[in-house]
Amino acid sequence: MSGTTSVPNITFGATGFVAPLESAILVGIQEDWNAALGGNLNPAMNTPQGQIEVSEAALVGNGYNQQVALFNGVDPAYASGRMQDAIARIYNLTRIPSQPTALQVACGGLVGVVIPIDARIADDQGNIYQCTGAGTIPVGGSITLGFAAVVAGPTAVPATVSIFQSIPGWNTVAVSSGVVGQNTETRAEFEARRQLSLSKNGAGFLPAIQGEVLAVPGVIECYVTENYTGAPVTVQGVTLDANSLYVCVAGGAAADVALAIWLKKNPGCAYTGNHSETIYDTSAGYSPPYPSYTVTFQIPDAAYVCMNVSLANSSQVPSNAAALVQAAIQSAFTGADGGLRATIGSTIYASRYYAGVASLGTWAQIISIQIGISGDPTVTFTGSIAGVTMTTSSPTGTIAIGQFVFGTNVAPGTIIIAGSGSSWTVSVNQTVASTAMSGVAAVNNDVATQIDWLPSLFNADVNVILV
Repeated sequence: MSGTTSVPNITFGATGFVAPLESAILVGIQEDWNAALGGNLNPAMNTPQGQIEVSEAALVGNGYNQQVALFNGVDPAYASGRMQDAIARIYNLTRIPSQPTALQVACGGLVGVVIPIDARIADDQGNIYQCTGAGTIPVGGSITLGFAAVVAGPTAVPATVSIFQSIPGWNTVAVSSGVVGQNTETRAEFEARRQLSLSKNGAGFLPAIQGEVLAVPGVIECYVTENYTGAPVTVQGVTLDANSLYVCVAGGAAADVALAIWLKKNPGCAYTGNHSETIYDTSAGYSPPYPSYTVTFQIPDAAYVCMNVSLANSSQVPSNAAALVQAAIQSAFTGADGGLRATIGSTIYASRYYAGVASLGTWAQIISIQIGISGDPTVTFTGSIAGVTMTTSSPTGTIAIGQFVFGTNVAPGTIIIAGSGSSWTVSVNQTVASTAMSGVAAVNNDVATQIDWLPSLFNADVNVILV
């Protein structure tokens, strides 16, 4: 062949490197073999030479594909696996491993009792959570601390927890909010975070603050905005003080979050938020006592989403249809399916969940998906539950059959299925002492979240209805 070949090579075009079709590679190999053996070679696939030519074409095609994958891996938009890790390493980023479910827990007890790091609580499913930042119970008898599941991954946020490891003087625990954990960061999630982190090298502007906070270990979500005017303004349900910075953060140690904010903010600005930490400037040139600063930010409240999923009933619908639908919707809700996840300050569209449910099979014929959210209830009232009987009083709004019930210690998936007046029947057998409750009708095509809400979803709050 005198050093030449009829096999087409990889080309470089407007969209990058392009490998030839394997059929074109086979034609080129057949021409090479025919020329090398003097012509008139039978190319039929059932001949020995035909079999060798096909195998050779497959090997060349696979080699080309590997080269194209390597070439494309240089582009952050297409990089995956080890190539993506290498690109991110340039920015001092590493892929986030699987993350545990993170809780904000109100811990009650005697004043002065220290709750240490690794103090443990448990939910009713046996999942153990450990404290991520020590705290001392102050005057008033309660402090909110962060806890994380011992086992990483997407464990559902529990409605109730109990003290697993007793500490004298530590008496009560109650979940204030929570963020569902996640599996190892996907290619799409890693690239999105890399892009956000590019602003981390700046200072003073909002993307730089967000990038720095997102780099704090354990931080799952961060929303940043500001009020640059001299008067309070309301943004998506939250009133921002004059000339203030607003950072809403889910996950991460509070002290680390505060330091990240302080490192990137402009001097002199005020803060809006519900949690404060003291930061010390230990830069070169200072000696103890170091200058101290109070940094305030927002720890979001959990806003629980509920859904009614109506499917056409048929003999093809499997017995575990509800569990399959719940898993598909949870995957979309957390972004595990590769799409946009529900985030602080976002609008959650019911249409976001159609594709995941429809992909379960031809049996999943969707009639409708409608949603509601506990932050915007249909009705509020005082209620107690004994078994499946809920007794209510002082309603603001109208209690009705079909509403999801939310409140302290109310089990996920609690729905009003019968009743009237002040006596109602709910779907989950439980005991709940008299407390503030709300009823939510999942009848919307979308719900808007405030910038101090962290959208959360229990599988049990996805109600599958076969019609």
